Amino acid sequence: MDNNSVIDEIHELNLTYLLLAQRLLNEDRDSAKFRLKIDDEMADLLQELNARQLTRLSRVNQLLCHFGHDSAEQLRQLTQNPREQGLAQFHASLLMASRPAASTVTER
Repeated sequence: MDNNSVIDEIHELNLTYLLLAQRLLNEDRDSAKFRLKIDDEMADLLQELNARQLTRLSRVNQLLCHFGHDSAEQLRQLTQNPREQGLAQFHASLLMASRPAASTVTER
């Protein structure tokens, strides 16, 4: 895979992520802030972006979204969970919720 192809895919993923974030915020702001790990200021900013601004922001060469876990161990606990299916989803939710919201997401 060449570098331009990777960059194009990053741009596409970023735009998809930003559109999803806006949709989540518009449907249920509190839940979206929790799921996206963002604060009120970031939520306001994301909701205010127009199509041109979203497109411009998506064209950065770095991913705007990130893994919701700080360590491989947390990810391992999700992927190698021996619990019953119903409890596994609950356990995954607890693990993912345990990561604190970023104080500033704009550092990326």
